[in-house]
Amino acid sequence: MATLLRRLSKSSSSLGILTGFKQQQHTHSSGSRRIPFAAAAASASVSCGIVMYYYGFSSSPLIAHMEEEKEESKANVALDPEKWLEFKLSETARVSHNTKLFRFTFDSAKKLGLDVASCLLTRAQIGEESDGKKKYVIRPYTPISDPDSKGYFDLLIKVYPEGKMSQHFASLKTGDTLEVKGPIEKLRYTPNMKKQIGMVAGGSGITPMFQVIKAVLKNPDDITQVSLIYANVSPDDILLKNELDKLASYPNFKVFYTVDNPTKNWKGGAGYVSKDMALKGLPGPGPDSLILVCGPPGMMNHVSGGKAKDWSQGEVSGVLKELGYTEEMVYKF
Repeated sequence: MATLLRRLSKSSSSLGILTGFKQQQHTHSSGSRRIPFAAAAASASVSCGIVMYYYGFSSSPLIAHMEEEKEESKANVALDPEKWLEFKLSETARVSHNTKLFRFTFDSAKKLGLDVASCLLTRAQIGEESDGKKKYVIRPYTPISDPDSKGYFDLLIKVYPEGKMSQHFASLKTGDTLEVKGPIEKLRYTPNMKKQIGMVAGGSGITPMFQVIKAVLKNPDDITQVSLIYANVSPDDILLKNELDKLASYPNFKVFYTVDNPTKNWKGGAGYVSKDMALKGLPGPGPDSLILVCGPPGMMNHVSGGKAKDWSQGEVSGVLKELGYTEEMVYKF
């Protein structure tokens, strides 16, 4: 553990995730399958129908080649959107007093099959139903490892005393397996899709933000300006701070921290995310701006409003609405 912690603190100039783990970076695309939201799935099925109709016959050389490429891409990814698969825990490291990093491994010739920004589902058995069937708890998590990495993925897990899934993670030992399914596509990020991206994250809500930040900064052709406001209870609760501070050396990324309980020598913000913090730390409302928000319910309600009951994006409220941001300018993870 001491060795891992020392490696975690080393500088990483290659945009690799926490250097406590060995890195394997590749720059080609993932070719993954995804579980999109219902509307996206419907849209995709219609589009595919149009493509098939336009080219005429499913047995044509072009379609046959497309099918071969599809099957090849399936074979090169570890995730399956239809099946629960087991991944072996190879290594862990303590990141804070209540947060650990978990590395799970698979075939070193494959990628996980995750696009930015997507998450995966995890499942653990927690007992049995009254009829004898297995009872499971299922939770989504966003890997913080590079989507192009082969043979492994990393999950940053905050362990809650009453959290059924996080307690399951805490109980895992090296060599144990975790059931995983996915990916689930959230926001499809493409380079330069917006001139400016602002982010407001709270606690472990940093994970999808970190995924997007790394995708922007690793691409020299992506000139998107990214700014992050990261809120936590105390300085000790700030996750990935060393990594974020290193990434802030890039000219198109800046980060501002605020905590509820600042220490005597704390130099960041104090208290909840305020209108003043948002004015200074986020791009202003406009068609070239996108604000991403992820965090605990209380923070979400205060900053942007929560999602609707059907888990759609819902209306924008809170600080962002007061500053003039519309639903088209805000995405809630």
